[in-house]
Amino acid sequence: MKILQVITSLKTGGAEKLIVDMVPMYRQRGYDVDVLLFDGTETPFKKLLKDDGVNIFELGCGGSVYNPINILKLLPYFHKYDIIHTHNTAPQLFAAIASLVCSVVLCTTEHTTSNRRRSLKWYRPIDKWMYSRYKEIISISSATTENLRRYIKISCPIDTISNGIDVERYSSAVPVERKNIGCKNDTFLLMMVAGFRYQKDQDTIIRALTLLSKNVQLCLVGDGDRRVECKELVKRLNLEERVVFTGVRSDIPNVLKAADVVVMSSHLEGFGLAAVEGMAAGKPVVASDVVGLRDIVKNYGCVFPQGDERRLAEIVERLKNDSNFYKTLAGQCYLRSKDYDISKTIDSYIDVYESIVK
Repeated sequence: MKILQVITSLKTGGAEKLIVDMVPMYRQRGYDVDVLLFDGTETPFKKLLKDDGVNIFELGCGGSVYNPINILKLLPYFHKYDIIHTHNTAPQLFAAIASLVCSVVLCTTEHTTSNRRRSLKWYRPIDKWMYSRYKEIISISSATTENLRRYIKISCPIDTISNGIDVERYSSAVPVERKNIGCKNDTFLLMMVAGFRYQKDQDTIIRALTLLSKNVQLCLVGDGDRRVECKELVKRLNLEERVVFTGVRSDIPNVLKAADVVVMSSHLEGFGLAAVEGMAAGKPVVASDVVGLRDIVKNYGCVFPQGDERRLAEIVERLKNDSNFYKTLAGQCYLRSKDYDISKTIDSYIDVYESIVK
C-alpha cells in the first residue's frame, strides 16, 4: 500500500511530530509511505526524516501555503498513491479541491479542538463541503471529535485515535548537559516544549516565575510567531537571567530529562503530546486545566486554572520543597505515559488504512 502524508511543513508542532515519529514505523511494517510538504523549509524534524531515508517532496519553500497554485501542484501525486492523508488546513482544503479533478482516497487527521476559521460563520459551508470529500476523518481526542461533529453537523465517519510516543525512547534518554541549553545546574528547572503560537500560553509560566524564588529557572523550547512577544515580556519583568529560549531542538527526550518539572500552559489543545513526552521522561507534569490536557494530566500530574500564574507557582513551590509529593507525581505520570505508547497509535491508523482501501 502506498500512502502520501501531506502537511504544511515540518516545523515545531504536534502534527509534525506525529509525522516524524510514525512514518519510519509504517515503513518498518512494510508500508510505502512518503511525505509531501507545502513549505519545504529545512528544519530539525525534516532532517530526522531524511536521515531515516524517507522520501520528502516539496511544493515550495517559504511563502504562503495558501497559494492556489498548490492545488495544481498536488495533482501529479494523486495518481501515485492509494491514500492521500492530509494534516492541517491548507493541505485539507486543497486536497479536497484537487480530488474534484482526480479521484483519490482521501483521509485526514484533525489535530485541534478548535481553530480560528470556526469562528467565521461564512466559512462553515466550505468546511462542511471539504470534510465531505474525505473517506475517513481521524481526530486525536474525544473532545476533538465532539467539537468537530458539533461544528460540521454532517455524518462523516470520524475515528478517535490518540497521538502516541515511543515511551522507551523518552524514559531511557540520557539528559543533555544543562550548560548546553543555557541553563544552570544549581537551579530548579521548569521546562515547556511548544511552538510559540496563539494556542499556547508561555506568558503564564513567565509571570509565575516572578512569584517563585530566584533559584527557579525556566527553559522554553520551540519557535514561532509569538517568541518575540514572550521575550519582550521576559524583559519587562526583568527575568532575562532566569528564562532561556532554546529554539527548536531535535533531541527533545534528552532535553526533557534535564528538567525538574515539565509545564504545559495552553489556551487550548487538541491533544497534549508534549505533556505525554514529559511524563515518559519521568517528570512531574503540570498543565493548564483545558480540553486536550485535562484528560491526560488530571489525577496523574497537576492541573491549574488556565492563565492562573499564582496557582501554578503554588504547585511548583510544593514540588520543589516536598520530595515525596514530587516522587509520587513523577511515578504516576510515567505510568500514565504508557497508555499512549505509539505502537497502539500505529496499529489503529493501519486498521483505518486497510479499511478504506478495500
